[in-house]
Amino acid sequence: MSDDTNPFESLQEQVDDAAAYLDVDDGVLERLKVPERVLETNLTFERDDGSLETVRAYRSQFNGDRGPYKGGIRYHPGVTRDEVKALSGWMVYKCAVVDIPYGGGKGGIEVEPAEYSTAELERLTRSFATELRPMIGEDRDIPAPDVNTGQREMNWIKDTYETLENTTAPGVITGKAIDSGGSAGRVEATGRSTALAARETFDWLGRTLADATVAVQGYGNAGSVAAALLHDLGATVVAVSDSGGGIYDPEGFDPRAVKSHKAETGAVAGYEGTEAITNDELLTMDVDLLVPAALENAIDADLAGDVSADVVVEAANGPLTPGADDVLTERGVWVVPDVFANAGGVTVSYFEWVQNRQRFHWTEARVNEELERVITDAFDGLIEAYETRDLPNLRTAAYVVALQRVVNAYEQGGNWP
Repeated sequence: MSDDTNPFESLQEQVDDAAAYLDVDDGVLERLKVPERVLETNLTFERDDGSLETVRAYRSQFNGDRGPYKGGIRYHPGVTRDEVKALSGWMVYKCAVVDIPYGGGKGGIEVEPAEYSTAELERLTRSFATELRPMIGEDRDIPAPDVNTGQREMNWIKDTYETLENTTAPGVITGKAIDSGGSAGRVEATGRSTALAARETFDWLGRTLADATVAVQGYGNAGSVAAALLHDLGATVVAVSDSGGGIYDPEGFDPRAVKSHKAETGAVAGYEGTEAITNDELLTMDVDLLVPAALENAIDADLAGDVSADVVVEAANGPLTPGADDVLTERGVWVVPDVFANAGGVTVSYFEWVQNRQRFHWTEARVNEELERVITDAFDGLIEAYETRDLPNLRTAAYVVALQRVVNAYEQGGNWP
């Protein structure tokens, strides 16, 4: 794993790689490589013992040419300004590649949530929501869950915003609980799009998931849902891992049973009938499909030389460094990029926002049907760009499609003043 690669520099390199295949003015391109604004704030909140603690928090609004800023809020000790800037940029191009009318944003608090009580996390979250209040809104910036956040935190942010604004505005945030205006299918959406992306890629390659072995790095929401849905499609999940280590069984196992085991014990390790493996052993395992579903920079150029999977589908944001991309492209490994593969989360967040604005709820069946349509249409557009423009890999194809859409929106709107 490479902790030295700057994710913001990785994003800018990916944009430059795609721009080389487009006719984009240098001034316009430079504008599309930096955020429009970044909030950096210190949050002071009360601990349960009455003491005060101060932590750093960020919100980056990268580009709003195609619509309101959109992106999650993560709680993690590794959150940095550059990480949040990179993630907000990836959101711009993620929304554009699946053609939903959003820009890109991202937020984070530099904190380890496991060290705090529920009451402390609520006070911290409401403090951040108060700082975000001038920036967010149903037509301005719409946050969502990310690493170590979920429905609970989104409900707190919604309630804080509505209380301070003295209004009802469920569309100010997505990823909420159903009874608070959330959407059916939202929790599973990122893992579902990852599985759909894998299915479409294998079909395009003339292969079938029914004959595929799968390893999943990261067994949070996205990784566990993707594993379960790939299992449903006939794939054999032989290895999974989380921050506490990994497990392996060459005969495969039931991903849902592993998820239940983790819920009971706190880790995938120790699941009956499996052997323990390291994170690097999982990432370099000889499988048909590898799904990195943890944090960014999981695979660098050195590790990429040992990756044995035929196809890599990125459920996490930025799990490969640019150097790793180059190595895997040279080796003929198909990489399905994060800005497409994990776009299910923001797509169903868009559906949730639409339902909130309409004050109307869709069924889970409709949500999943619409998500499948969006993902399959986006895959067709990505493949068309790859095959007609003679591009080096699928990531570049995704950025070519997305960047052109953002450039079109900017040029149609013009520059003011």
